[in-house]
Amino acid sequence: MAKLVKVATCNLNQWALDFRGNLMRVEESIREAKAKGCTFRTGPELEIPGYGCEDSFLEQDTFMHSWESLAQLLASDLTCGILCDVGMPVMHRNVPYNCRVVCLDKKIIGIRPKFCLANDGNYREMRHFTPWFIEPSSPGFGALEDYFLPSVVQEVTGQLKVPIGVFAVAALDTAVSFETCEELFTPNAPHIALSLAGVEIIANGSGSHHQLRKLDTRIDLVRSATAKSGGVYLYANQKGCDGGRLYFDGCAMVWINGELVAQGSQFEGFDEVETVAAVVDLADVRSKRSNFIARSYQAHT
Repeated sequence: MAKLVKVATCNLNQWALDFRGNLMRVEESIREAKAKGCTFRTGPELEIPGYGCEDSFLEQDTFMHSWESLAQLLASDLTCGILCDVGMPVMHRNVPYNCRVVCLDKKIIGIRPKFCLANDGNYREMRHFTPWFIEPSSPGFGALEDYFLPSVVQEVTGQLKVPIGVFAVAALDTAVSFETCEELFTPNAPHIALSLAGVEIIANGSGSHHQLRKLDTRIDLVRSATAKSGGVYLYANQKGCDGGRLYFDGCAMVWINGELVAQGSQFEGFDEVETVAAVVDLADVRSKRSNFIARSYQAHT
């Protein structure tokens, strides 16, 4: 069983509705991750259209152009040999969701919709998206549904439908799952249940703007999540101004068991793509978890 895994997260300077430029930056981050030997890459929230599209998220074209961009990505060989977690909007049964689309080897593994939306302070996500509904009485995060892919993607991947919902990707040597931005900040954050279920690597694609001492809050939250539950946590973010009124401060990070092992810049530099890679030892995760008896009891029950 493999123990060492090389993973990548990134800061991207995306622009609202700059589909061509945004895709180029997503592609470059994947190239850099592969060049560094990584087998998993995560990116910022809504990185395909840009986070700050505002009421353009109410237009069907924004969703279709996002799928066209993803189809172009899947038509290349960039996703071959690397699991890629990409942020974009998805319309399912005429309901708009803020999603992570998980890809590998020119195929879509699944779509993970956000279920805790940011809707206070500067954020108005519920104006544009709907939280993914999870039945309170259902076990875990509820059942997966079928999502029928648009024809522009079917033609590239040969897939008719893929699962949509909250899930983990099981590899031969580990399990990977996902949070999106605000979900990290919630009291009953999904990483708690995911970690107890045996997920060892959790990725968070964020669109988190700069606010005085907000980075301290993010660091405290990720440190706490990985120190208490054990595991690897990748945080990705946008950087710069995407055309709206917010400034994103980047600072992508990789944590393991409460320890920071890699961090991107905050504000600094003119690079539109900053890929942060780290080697993590999954044996450390397994050792920490198995020797934390109270955690093992909760995981067992």
